[in-house]
Amino acid sequence: MKLFWKTGEPYVLATGAALAVILVMSLTLVGVVMTNGLGYFWPAALVRFDLKDGSFALGQVMQQEKNPISGIRRFQVKVGNRDVFGQDFRWIDEKDIVSRSTPADAVLLERREHGNYFGFLKGVTAEGLSLSAASPYEQLQQARRLVADKLDDTGKIKKQMSDLNHTAERLRLKLQKLEYGGKEKSTSEIAELNAVRGKAMTEFTRLNEQATATQAEIGRITAQFSDVTGGGKDISLIEIVALQRPNSMTFFAKCGAYLERVRELLLDDPRESNTEGGLFPAIFGTVMMVLLMSVFSLPFGVIAAIYLREYARDGLMTRMVRIAVNNLAGVPSIVYGVFGLGFFVYGIGGSIDSLFFPERLPTPTFGTGGILWSSLTLALLTVPVVIVATEESLASIPKGIREGSLALGATRFQTLTKILLPMATPGIMTGLILSMARAAGEVAPLMIVGVVKLAPTLPFDANFPFFHMDRKFMHLGFHIYDVGFQSPNVEAAKPMVFVTTMLLLAIVVLASSTAIYLRNRMRSKYTTSTF
Repeated sequence: MKLFWKTGEPYVLATGAALAVILVMSLTLVGVVMTNGLGYFWPAALVRFDLKDGSFALGQVMQQEKNPISGIRRFQVKVGNRDVFGQDFRWIDEKDIVSRSTPADAVLLERREHGNYFGFLKGVTAEGLSLSAASPYEQLQQARRLVADKLDDTGKIKKQMSDLNHTAERLRLKLQKLEYGGKEKSTSEIAELNAVRGKAMTEFTRLNEQATATQAEIGRITAQFSDVTGGGKDISLIEIVALQRPNSMTFFAKCGAYLERVRELLLDDPRESNTEGGLFPAIFGTVMMVLLMSVFSLPFGVIAAIYLREYARDGLMTRMVRIAVNNLAGVPSIVYGVFGLGFFVYGIGGSIDSLFFPERLPTPTFGTGGILWSSLTLALLTVPVVIVATEESLASIPKGIREGSLALGATRFQTLTKILLPMATPGIMTGLILSMARAAGEVAPLMIVGVVKLAPTLPFDANFPFFHMDRKFMHLGFHIYDVGFQSPNVEAAKPMVFVTTMLLLAIVVLASSTAIYLRNRMRSKYTTSTF
């Protein structure tokens, strides 16, 4: 037995068991997220329940369990029609069910407001439209295509309005700056700018009236539905996002609907307090913030590590700096958020406003949270990881390589840039991978320095200077917190929590995999027989 312990076999078995437990926990986490997230998009059947009390229910069966009080099996049914029934879900005990069926004509409507509507189509009222289809369902599909064409025209008008609004705002800021200067020679220029801005606003008003009239015309095109209780409801086609009859759909039709929902998730904006619709602004904000953070943290971290390892003398001050760097890695992230608010936002941002945008005060430009300050705050949070990884990578390079380079006539700087840094690149990439993974999941500091529930515009657009670093942004991590804990309808928002978590994991895995691939290529290129 003593020999068994001396060989170290128990410790090998213990570390292997610990690794196995970690892998099982990680795979379980990913499995739960993917199961709940991927299944959210599949068109589930609409089941009609006939109950013993003479009432009816129509909806999608979400889960089943034993009633904790009676012990009888019960079903959680998503009945939708929130504006009619006042709730999205209800529990139905199996003992209360007389019969169940899946009516082929049951319709699922995904609406812009009030969640889904489950019911039966009765007819279509299409003023000003000529519908040639025979059945009401085909008429509704034809009317929706015609409405979609008119909405596309309205979208083009809104794009023109957006450009005019940007022009008017740019002129307003220029006028504000001229008026702040108070120079008499600017009077003629101010009058000219006011005239140009007036023309832009007049055209904006005309286009707005045109778009409003078109919206009102489309709004009069409605469809008549009835719910399972027999109650009727008129729904404007402009409020319908998607229309399905899941009980009569083929497998391939369901696959097409599934892919359409995935496209909506990746490319569209959120709706219904972020509980429905797409996540494009949050995906864009997360990726942009991580990229900016990497641009800021990597150079500073590498330069600091080079100085500590290659140039600084091994004295008390150097040891204190290393201890401070290691301790910074363990500081709670919310502390960095408070520091970023005080130093970056109020300090640097407020100074920038005072120097370059005094005419806009007290309305802040850079003196408020934005993607720039969020990226810098997270760069400060992750730079200790880059420093430690880079310094350890430089320390692992044998001393003989440095001496051989110097002996051949290379300067210290040439040795660093031509030999040491390329050989240390795999370790530097490891630090970058760890910093990106941590930054992508951080939420607490972002809540203080720039992230918002819903951003009206993206930080990047087609208007000069294209990248607007002062704008606020959306983030997948904050989206999870907002939907999961701040939503007025938590049960209905639960699927979106899993979907957003899955997307965040996918972004982290994709970014890390790319960095790992580059690291492995560099490692194979610069590995020598000396190691």
